[in-house]
Amino acid sequence: MKKFNYIGSFILLIVVSLLCISMGSVNIPLETTLTSLYNLITNVGATGSEQQIIMAIRIPRVLSAGLVGMALALSGATMQGLLKNPLADGSTLGVSAGGSLGAVIAIITGFSLPFLPFTGVMLSAIFFAFLSMLFILWATYRIDRTLSSSTLILMGIVFSMFVNSVISLLLVFYDDKIEQIIFWTMGSLSGTTYQDVLMLFTIFVVFGGIILVHAEEVNAFSLGEEQARNLGVDVQKVRMLLLISVAALIGTAVAIAGTIGFVGLVVPHISRMLVGPNHKRLYPMAIMFGAIFLMLTDLIARTIAAPLELPIGIITSFIGAIVFIFIFKNQKRGS
Repeated sequence: MKKFNYIGSFILLIVVSLLCISMGSVNIPLETTLTSLYNLITNVGATGSEQQIIMAIRIPRVLSAGLVGMALALSGATMQGLLKNPLADGSTLGVSAGGSLGAVIAIITGFSLPFLPFTGVMLSAIFFAFLSMLFILWATYRIDRTLSSSTLILMGIVFSMFVNSVISLLLVFYDDKIEQIIFWTMGSLSGTTYQDVLMLFTIFVVFGGIILVHAEEVNAFSLGEEQARNLGVDVQKVRMLLLISVAALIGTAVAIAGTIGFVGLVVPHISRMLVGPNHKRLYPMAIMFGAIFLMLTDLIARTIAAPLELPIGIITSFIGAIVFIFIFKNQKRGS
């Protein structure tokens, strides 16, 4: 049954990918989509306006949506297991909030590098995400040298509230940038490029690979920190490595797509219902469903009010909240 779930999810991922590439403000026949994909793989240029739309706009956007969804879902599944808290996800640590603050500062100041003029927001978001992670870990360690889960979550929530208040204050003083900042903080994949895809893919392979390698250790953490120690896990070392990996994944996702909520919270729960709590089986399913969920919500965001494009964060929060209430209600009934 679980093997069937994996195969079915993979087929669904392929179907959704083709659907999202074909559909938009301009619907394109599936045959043209498949031809464009073949041309891209064989390094053949676009031969018509529809193929240009697919190859220059649709494919990088859909790939970016899939990779962002994969990163957020994997981060959420890791945090829920690591902290033994079903309500935890990567944003609980304040990393998303820190990345958002970095991006807002870059937008306001016009920060950019001479040799990379179009990556100022991305670099600033990644830097502030890492800085936020280091600060939260340092502050938690000063209060609780064991870096316990409850203290870590509390510090992340307090830090997120503080950062959100700083962003709101900046919006008051820089009202000329308010439209750009608000749209970005709500999440958007508009204008994503193959460079963004390469960045997301590289970070996911490196840091996502670290998380996947430590799936057994995350299983041990799910039983409790004391039990993990008894099983021979170097608790502080592994926790630190996993938290840094989560920070890298979320920081990059925020840098490319802005603040997108509920993906890391809801998707792991859905995946756990299909394949169980073992993270060696949970991670592949969460990765696939994370990509499917964000590709579909991005499709809704750019088609439901076409030609107007809605921020993707609104769609994910709306759908995610309903799905999470349904899951939480069923779990309560089951218990």
